[in-house]
Amino acid sequence: MHEKHMQIGEVAARTGLSLRTIRHYEETGLVIPSARSQGGFRLYASDDVARLMLIRRMKPLGFTLDQMRDLLDITDRLDSGDALKAGERQALLDRVRVYEQAAGEQVERLRVQLARAEEFAGALGTRLKSSAVAAPLRE
Repeated sequence: MHEKHMQIGEVAARTGLSLRTIRHYEETGLVIPSARSQGGFRLYASDDVARLMLIRRMKPLGFTLDQMRDLLDITDRLDSGDALKAGERQALLDRVRVYEQAAGEQVERLRVQLARAEEFAGALGTRLKSSAVAAPLRE
């Protein structure tokens, strides 16, 4: 059965990434379109979209392009169905655990930043309310 391919615009809509970002990820070798149309347009398969979604999830956590490339390589090897040498599967899973731990640590840092930002926004709101009460409008 032939898998349906999507053009870059549909992929952008599905992933929430800009066309420019998707092209950048192609230029850096993170996601290569599965095919090209006769007119040369990029065509993406569902696996390509899944790769883009993984990248999209890693980006706000501060992972570098090299780290993204490494994790994509690891997941490709784990998902390939190819027989892995003794201990190789475990070594790959250990590398995934390192990324999982780094992601968890970054999520916690982001939670702290979000709490501080919410506190700041709340303080501004309180200031506006108290200023409005203290200084009635003049006509």
